[in-house]
Amino acid sequence: MSAQQGGAAGRSGSGGGPGFSAVNRFVAQMEAAAAGKGDLQPGYVLAGDEIYLLDRCRAAVLKAFVTPELRDFCLSDIDLGATSIFEALDRAQTPSLMAPFQVIFIRNVKTLYSRGAKKEEFAALERYFRSPNPQALLIFVADFLRIPSDIRRMDMDDKNRFERIRETLGEHCGIVELARVNEDDAMRWVVATAQEAEVKVDGDAARELVDALGADMMLVSSELEKLLLYASGRGKITLGDVETMVLAAKQRSLYELTDAISAHDRARSLALLQGLLNSSDAGEDAAIGHLYMLARTFRQMLVILEKNVRDSRAIWQALWQGFRMPPFAADDLIRQARRYKSRRELTRALRLVARADLELRSSPPDKRLVLERLVYELASEPKPSALPWSSAQLSFEG
Repeated sequence: MSAQQGGAAGRSGSGGGPGFSAVNRFVAQMEAAAAGKGDLQPGYVLAGDEIYLLDRCRAAVLKAFVTPELRDFCLSDIDLGATSIFEALDRAQTPSLMAPFQVIFIRNVKTLYSRGAKKEEFAALERYFRSPNPQALLIFVADFLRIPSDIRRMDMDDKNRFERIRETLGEHCGIVELARVNEDDAMRWVVATAQEAEVKVDGDAARELVDALGADMMLVSSELEKLLLYASGRGKITLGDVETMVLAAKQRSLYELTDAISAHDRARSLALLQGLLNSSDAGEDAAIGHLYMLARTFRQMLVILEKNVRDSRAIWQALWQGFRMPPFAADDLIRQARRYKSRRELTRALRLVARADLELRSSPPDKRLVLERLVYELASEPKPSALPWSSAQLSFEG
């Protein structure tokens, strides 16, 4: 078991919502079957891409059926991209000489549903499940599906793929729907998990943690583990702790700043800048980092405006890997970019950031003043005259 599973992930069985409920039922079934008090199906499909819930299911199976000293003999991880389903079924059908029970995780299930009828593959599955090996458990990991917390909002392509799984593997296997966790359920999980560690989480802190990480439970679990260590001895996690320890929360504050700037709200922009500087461990010494993030954000907005991106689904095609924003910021950044009437206004912003960068690297007497002047100018309506800066400076990246 990983350290993460052994930490916040391992401690908590709490949580409501369809994703948590499905996992809790699956965990209870594994525990009952291991104790000889319940029936075990020959196979299960873990459907969904919520990694935290997938890891909890895997941990439950390992705890129930995989003895650590026999792990090499009774546990198999098979990728259908490299190994055929025929080989996987042959392994399941063949008793192990070294272990009384076998667990076989089968990944890349999407290959069974790619182009082509796959009649032979599904016929082989049908034959196996008509007479399965009672000393083997097959776990199909269908993490190519995205199941939202509200099933009614499921993408049509995912709906069709899920229905196909129900019609095939679902005829023989139990299906565990690992729906994405919504914000309210994630907040309750944070509070309950912290309580198990005898730490109190302020409501604002729980909301900021979840919102900043887009309710991605693996990230929430990982960051909560850090916060629990950080708060040890005090017994409490505050909003300030989240803003100090969680990078995404700091980024969130920066997106609030660019929102005020794009709305030309100078008073709010300056107030948000002060909040950023006051909450930073390095104070005004973090100025270069703030400039880098401002430059990056304005460059992202420039691409969004030039490619006429109108919704968050299109943004992932427009922005390349390594140049994307956190999921929670996508819609906000599109809205901010569309406030600018032309490419010229955004290039003006990049010129101003580049000028401030030169000032900061020249060791000015007051870095805070440089940032305040920059934000004031960024939030002001642009003047008709252009600034005398070369196009080379538009590529500023900090």
